[in-house]
Amino acid sequence: MERARRWQALDAERAGIADLLASLTPVEWAHPSLCVGWTVREVAAHLTLAPRTSVAAAAVEFVRARGSFDRMIDASARWHATRGTDQLVADLRGIVGSRRLAPGQRLADALMDVLVHGQDIALPLGRRREMPAEAARASADHLWRIGFPFHARRRLRGFRLHAPDVDWTAGEGAEVSGPITAILPLLAGRSATVPLLAGDGAVELAARLAPRPRIGPGGG
Repeated sequence: MERARRWQALDAERAGIADLLASLTPVEWAHPSLCVGWTVREVAAHLTLAPRTSVAAAAVEFVRARGSFDRMIDASARWHATRGTDQLVADLRGIVGSRRLAPGQRLADALMDVLVHGQDIALPLGRRREMPAEAARASADHLWRIGFPFHARRRLRGFRLHAPDVDWTAGEGAEVSGPITAILPLLAGRSATVPLLAGDGAVELAARLAPRPRIGPGGG
């Protein structure tokens, strides 16, 4: 996918998610997202940050998070989620057209991030949010290639993943198929989309990704 088209797709996704957020009720803003531990509000706050984060600010936040990338991302999202919902929508609209990326971020990362987070918001709310086919395929390929932080190829080894709506396939083994709106979040570690998938391998995949019983007090 050409770089200019990636930027165009990123702009369109940011604008579309801003429109979706503007339509939400207070209850929906507080609804859990597909990002474990985050509500819709925290996801929205996270989406506003990448172009506004300088190298110096990222370094300070990384130190505060005691060297944990995950803690840094979580803390920054929670901090910015204290802003009003109208301001969060305005913040997201304000970065449409920006050509800045977060420190260390690639354009492919940014496009994948906004596509996945759009589903993190929409799916739990029962909202339908389509993905542009070219951008979705490019992001699925990107997630399949990279390791950190999702390790999709290792985590989903033994399955052939197929999104017929965008003509995307990866992996070998028992077939697991479904819309790209379910496949892409799965590649990004969201097991909540497994019930939306079908195929010979769907039951086995669900069993593999199911939470394991906790051993110890209260866990059996």
